[in-house]
Amino acid sequence: MEPRDFTLDELRPYDGTEGKPLCIAVNHIVYDVTKGRNFYGPGGPYAMLAGRDGSRALAKMSLDKSDVRDEWDDLNDLTPFQRDSLSEWEMKFQTRYAELGKLLKTREKEE
Repeated sequence: MEPRDFTLDELRPYDGTEGKPLCIAVNHIVYDVTKGRNFYGPGGPYAMLAGRDGSRALAKMSLDKSDVRDEWDDLNDLTPFQRDSLSEWEMKFQTRYAELGKLLKTREKEE
């Protein structure tokens, strides 16, 4: 995949269904996790994170669907422990997967 920034709506199709690439946002950075299809692809243990912002779920070490939000999450309410956990996950993603770009709250309209 070519590097680019994503909004949540633009990220959602990259869930690995129908042979599509897999992407996950971690701490507002989007990663191509296609090579981790066994983990993040359909039927995988972390499939609920594919095409989504997985930050809160990873920070809380949670597979509860309520921790994968459909709206922008500024993560301001995470505890210090959860922030440390998220940083550790971010380092893991940085070393294993290609960084594609940022997760944007909104995309500026071109005039």
